[in-house]
Amino acid sequence: MFVSPRNNQTGGATLVGAGPGDPELLTLKAVKAIQRADAVLYDALIDPSILDLARPGARRIDVGKRCGRHAMNQAAINALIVSLAQSGAHVVRLKGGDPFVFGRGGEELDSLRAAGVPVEVVPGVTAACAAAAGLQIPLTHRDTARSLHFVTGHGSDGRVPAHDWRALVASGGTIAAYMASKTLRQFALSLIEAGLAASTPAVAVENASRPNEVHLHATLATLADRLDAHDPDGPTMVLIGSVVALSRVLQPPTRIAA
Repeated sequence: MFVSPRNNQTGGATLVGAGPGDPELLTLKAVKAIQRADAVLYDALIDPSILDLARPGARRIDVGKRCGRHAMNQAAINALIVSLAQSGAHVVRLKGGDPFVFGRGGEELDSLRAAGVPVEVVPGVTAACAAAAGLQIPLTHRDTARSLHFVTGHGSDGRVPAHDWRALVASGGTIAAYMASKTLRQFALSLIEAGLAASTPAVAVENASRPNEVHLHATLATLADRLDAHDPDGPTMVLIGSVVALSRVLQPPTRIAA
C-alpha cells in the first residue's frame, strides 16, 4: 500500500467533499487538494472526471460503499488512510457530498487525530442543497419554513432510527431525509402519527445534480408508493415540507450552457 511521497514530504490527509455528483459543484479548494494528492481514496459514484484531476502518478483507490456492497469496510478505510499518511503520502479521502453530513467523516477524523496525522477538512455541497437547487425549492423561507432538519432514514440496523418525531413535526420546518428510499413508508408513517398532515408536499430526487436526475412529486402519504414503483437505483434524497409546493420544476432542470 506504500505510495512514494514527493520530495520527502511529511504525510497528511485531507477529507474532501466531492459534492452530489456534478463535477462543476466542486470547490476550488477541493480541486487543489485533489491535484496535489499522492493517493486518492474515493467513494462509489464519484464522477470519473473528478478522479482525472489527480496527477498522473497519484494512486486511485476505490473504497466505495453502496447498498450493502462494500469495497472496504470503514475500519479498513480508516486504517488505510492512516497508513498511507504515515508513510509520507498526502492522502485525499474523496467523499460524496460533504464529509460531515452522513459521510462518516467524523470517524475518519478521529482515527487520524488518534494517530497524530495532520488533517484538513474541505466541505462539499450536500445532497439536500443540490436537490433543492435543481428543483428551485428554498429549503428555508421566511413565510413557510424557519428551520431545516437533516435526518437519516437508515440506521445501522437498516431500520428507521428513533427520531424525536413530535419535535420534528412541531418545528414546522423542512425535513431533508438522507438514505430513506428503502424505509420511506415507515418514515412517513412515523411523521403522520406524530401529527404531520398526510397531505404535506414531498418529493424524492434521485441522482441530484446529475444528467439522469429524476424527480418524484407526491404527498407524504403517497410518496412511498411512487418511489416503490420507480425503484430507484441511484442515491435518493427526500424533501418534506410546505416549501416543496413552491417548486415549479417538474422535469430534470435545464442546463444553461456556459
